[in-house]
Amino acid sequence: MTQNPRVVVIGTGLIGTSVALALRGQGAEVLLADSDAASLAMAVELGAGTALAESSGGPADIAVLAVPPASVARVLAEAQKEGMARYYTDVASVKARPVMDAIELGCDLAGYVPGHPLAGRERSGPAAARADLFLGRPWALCPTPATDPAALEAVTELARACGAEVHLVDPIEHDKAVALVSHGPHVVSAAVAARLEQAPDVALDLAGTGVRDVTRIAASDPALWVGILTANAEPVAEVLDAVAADLALAAAMLRASSSAGPDVAEVIMAKVGDLLGRGNTGRARIPGKHGGTPVTDALVQVVIPDRPGELARIFEAAGDAGVNIEDVSIEHSPGLPVGVAELSVKPEAAETLALALRERGWSVPVLP
Repeated sequence: MTQNPRVVVIGTGLIGTSVALALRGQGAEVLLADSDAASLAMAVELGAGTALAESSGGPADIAVLAVPPASVARVLAEAQKEGMARYYTDVASVKARPVMDAIELGCDLAGYVPGHPLAGRERSGPAAARADLFLGRPWALCPTPATDPAALEAVTELARACGAEVHLVDPIEHDKAVALVSHGPHVVSAAVAARLEQAPDVALDLAGTGVRDVTRIAASDPALWVGILTANAEPVAEVLDAVAADLALAAAMLRASSSAGPDVAEVIMAKVGDLLGRGNTGRARIPGKHGGTPVTDALVQVVIPDRPGELARIFEAAGDAGVNIEDVSIEHSPGLPVGVAELSVKPEAAETLALALRERGWSVPVLP
């Protein structure tokens, strides 16, 4: 970004406050605005910036509109009328509708770059914000034919200053893509989690990492997601129709196999196996942590006591061994003061890490 840029962030929720924190870390002057006084006050307290109402000076370089999809065009029109900034962008997870709404309201599209950082958490609000939320994450920019190249360059610099990887995408293509990789999966996750609402205690007692992984994003704010899904309804419906068809076929095959002889059941279940196999193939196509070619990490399992400082010691041991931990998950043993940490590392580093941890006293199963 240009040296000491002046940026206004309208909306101090998770994404807006995270953008502000990231930019502050890069030396930007950040001004904050939000209709929710409590949210604004917390963002200011966190060091994300100063309240716009208390600032003075000329227009900002860029205004970031961190508001729901249905509100983007209205907020854009109001900000442009006030001459708030030279350029404008938004961070809504739907792009076609805000663009169409902006056209209808007569907004100046030359200085507007629709955007969407593909990062988030199941928690919401400024308290959940993180300066590193966008580090290495995709940030879609969806310029229209009317977008000024200078505006696109400025917003691209802003996204990169937040640590993101910029991708230029057509607005309609963007909405179809996020329906497949974000919006549709969220509804599927919620549908699985909804089965647990009346689940017997014995089922919940047996819940493990599988159901936790599948339902993690179902903990997100329903009102927020209703707005997102409403704005991208048709593409999401198409994804859900396809998923529902696969699930309906699998259910039919399972019912048929339960009353069939062994030979017939094997033929029937091959169709279920086909779905599971396609799932393997699709999962393998998801890019690695930093994009590019998908990478299958190795898992090193470590038995750890449930007490303060254990994870810090494990990370210290990994650092001393020169091993980077790509990801970590912990599974607690019900009723026992121990758990198992699963450390994802590059395959060539797995044995090095395992040996280093054993040398420091941890129980690490022998790698296959």
